[in-house]
Amino acid sequence: MSIAAPARIRLGVAQAQRLAVGALRGIGYAEPQARILADHMIDAALCGYEYSGLPKILQIADSPKRRQPVVPMREIRATPVSALIDGGNHSGMLAMDHATDVAIAKAREHGFALVGVTNSWMSGRSAYYVERIARADLVGMHTVGSASLVAPPGAAGPAYGTNPIAFGFPSDGDPLVIDVSTAAFPGTELDFHNMLGLPLPAGVALDPAGHPTTDPAAARQGALLPFGGHKGFAIGLAMQALGVLAGSGMNAAKDYGYLVIAMRPDLLLPLEDFKRDLADMLARVKAAPRQPGTAEIRLPGERARRARELARQQGIEIDLRVHDRLAQLAVRDPG
Repeated sequence: MSIAAPARIRLGVAQAQRLAVGALRGIGYAEPQARILADHMIDAALCGYEYSGLPKILQIADSPKRRQPVVPMREIRATPVSALIDGGNHSGMLAMDHATDVAIAKAREHGFALVGVTNSWMSGRSAYYVERIARADLVGMHTVGSASLVAPPGAAGPAYGTNPIAFGFPSDGDPLVIDVSTAAFPGTELDFHNMLGLPLPAGVALDPAGHPTTDPAAARQGALLPFGGHKGFAIGLAMQALGVLAGSGMNAAKDYGYLVIAMRPDLLLPLEDFKRDLADMLARVKAAPRQPGTAEIRLPGERARRARELARQQGIEIDLRVHDRLAQLAVRDPG
């Protein structure tokens, strides 16, 4: 017997924005905060990352951290080129939005900026921040040290986070944006699969007993694996160490620490020279001889950028179950 595919619904961008803001207002966010969060998640959806799009609102709604007290963000310490920010238990998408603004402002004025964020959680898609930095004609880097979900090689349970790393580089035309998880499967996508009961690919997760599994619920209780074995583990551990630098040890759970770096290219090269030479280098990469059956050498970020332009015209698709849950939350919207 065949199993029917899950029902889906297509939303225009403005329609998706209204649904997202309404649902976020329904779970208690003020209008300005709801719009910052919605803008982030709508952009992820446009870029084809459904699991980082509207379903993330449901993850925020269900997060135990959201039920803990929230206080205003503040700078714990700062210099002309650095800041350590207490995120006040705000969503990481709000805290990192602020941290990115701080990094851009400091780097524009002083050439370089190093900004850490502690006491925050669930920062969303790292590419979102480094693309903003790159579009400000700065080189950007963002690292995440997060809650334990990944097992080191040989371990049967989690010991460190999925820990993505992202880079943004200004170039002639669109910036070069690179965003990769150091786990074999993104943590947010694991939650999305668990929400909808979708199986995982083989070889990316362990169950609570340390055995391989494709069951997302078992993996959520067990662990994900690092990408690339020992090499991925080493890079993920470096991201966790940078999270410590960003103040993760100051959190009660000693888990999340976000670091953002921004720098002016003209510390080393005139900006226009850098952008031109980077564009030339990327053109050489795309012009590499192709293997049979390969239509194009695609750079990091190109697929997402094309998807964004298409989705702006055609709208985005989401699972109908997700849509209905968001609509129920939006009914509570006090605004």
